[in-house]
Amino acid sequence: MKNPTSSRRKFLGKAAAAAAVSVVPFNYSFAIGSSRKPNSKVNGVQLGLTTYSYRSVPHSIDEVLGYVKTANVNALEMRSVLEEGLGIPSGPRRPPRGKELSEQEKAERQKAIKAAAAAQRQWRLSLPMDRYADVRKKYNKAGVDIHIAKFAPSGWSDEEIDYAYKAANVLGAYGITDEARESAWTRMGQFAEKNNSLALYHTHAQFADPEFDVDKMLAASPANRLNLDIGHYVGTTGKHPNDIITKYHDKIPMIHIKDKTNVSNVDPNSNRPFGEGETPIADVLLLIKEEKWPIDCFLELEYAIPEGSDAVKEVVKCIEYMRNILE
Repeated sequence: MKNPTSSRRKFLGKAAAAAAVSVVPFNYSFAIGSSRKPNSKVNGVQLGLTTYSYRSVPHSIDEVLGYVKTANVNALEMRSVLEEGLGIPSGPRRPPRGKELSEQEKAERQKAIKAAAAAQRQWRLSLPMDRYADVRKKYNKAGVDIHIAKFAPSGWSDEEIDYAYKAANVLGAYGITDEARESAWTRMGQFAEKNNSLALYHTHAQFADPEFDVDKMLAASPANRLNLDIGHYVGTTGKHPNDIITKYHDKIPMIHIKDKTNVSNVDPNSNRPFGEGETPIADVLLLIKEEKWPIDCFLELEYAIPEGSDAVKEVVKCIEYMRNILE
């Protein structure tokens, strides 16, 4: 294994040059009815995105398919669009930001949450897997593969977690993602093993917590894996993500990519448009390219959408930014 510090130096010059390349979006003609197949694997590195990136625009199953084809993306982490698109009963809306609920309102909300959870459990356990097979068929026919199913089911019943893994297998996904917390990693792995799948754990500020033990997380099950978010890693620790990627590359099937300010910045851990933050995106992509590691590099769009734009256009910009680094 190469020394991560020397690897970082090795890529520094190339990374700086790559990051400086102007982004000139390709003139896409992709549309939902087009027979043209998208391709976001660039010089051996699989680029893609989490469908959470489209949360600010209408995001039905068909609409998302059109968006990802517009971005020339062929690999996805599918999030709530799956169950929402298939008709899961909705839960109560979150109260407006800053609104203080009365005790009675809190009690009523908890009652509504409990009722919604029961209705959702019944829906999940009665949903034919053919519905997921139809989604896979539609996406695969368009040239798009579903690599990850983001169900976040660690707090569900055992039967619902089994449902989630059966659905993931039908979709062709290699695993399910949830948040990196002990209650998840001590539970999810056994279901992943049972279903010949993987359990990936997404990180926010966990690496900044001295109590967080990634080795303990991975040791809890042979099916457990790390879903490193390089933006959160830089924004909360100030460390270079190539160090952690180098150490655990064989336990990282997929990373999330976003640009954030460094923890030492006057405005730390803040989302920025690609190229305007301090996350060494180019360093990371070039390391994975050089080492030929099979790590999916998935965009998670979280910065504020500029006036006059929308999430669909911003995804295209971000994918092109990463593509330009790798070409």
